[in-house]
Amino acid sequence: MKINEHTALLTPRILLVPYSSHHVPTYHNWMQNPDLQAATASEPLSLQEEYAMQQSWRTDADKLTFIVCAPPPIVPEHITAEKEDASQGMIGDVNLFLSLDDEGEGHEDDKEVQKLIGEIEIMIAERAQQGKGMGREILLAFMWYILQSHTLSMDEYHSTNPNGKKSSCLNCLRAKVDKHNVRSTKLFEGVGFKKVNETPNYFGELELRWTICADSLKDVETRLDVTPQVLAFKS
Repeated sequence: MKINEHTALLTPRILLVPYSSHHVPTYHNWMQNPDLQAATASEPLSLQEEYAMQQSWRTDADKLTFIVCAPPPIVPEHITAEKEDASQGMIGDVNLFLSLDDEGEGHEDDKEVQKLIGEIEIMIAERAQQGKGMGREILLAFMWYILQSHTLSMDEYHSTNPNGKKSSCLNCLRAKVDKHNVRSTKLFEGVGFKKVNETPNYFGELELRWTICADSLKDVETRLDVTPQVLAFKS
């Protein structure tokens, strides 16, 4: 998506920035790790393919992503590309994939609105940063941004995927977690996600969902220790 191309989010422990071309070499090195490939159900790409994927993440209307970095020691007026988000400070990423929510379709009172489901993925790639409880802050900051920018993201999605409807809205968020990944399951449950079923699917994954409603933003803000600071991202 293009909505966040000039936006960075800052909290006491993390900096979220748009996925940019200068992040690609480090990201490519991360994804050579078989453990990360398995955790993200990804196939290794060539460096050239990774650059193409980065452009896709920045332009496709059904994808939203931030690179997770360590926060700067002093809060700047804005985030400068390749300075506050330089490769040595990269930690991981957080993503949203939008698709039609078949279970949310078909209601007579909103038949002109297509309901979407957003699948969230979090990756803390740097081993030294794993196990520090950073996932909760990343997840909540990302959820906060999704809700804050809902109108913009839905307009961008609908402009290329109208499917005969007048508008689009995000019905719920979803996470698919390997049945053995207890830590990730607890992470999502800890912010209000609920298991769809106690039994893993065919791929050995547990699906968890978080329904979006009028009070969702307030719910996220009560769980946040500090509301993310929105800063301009300048390349």
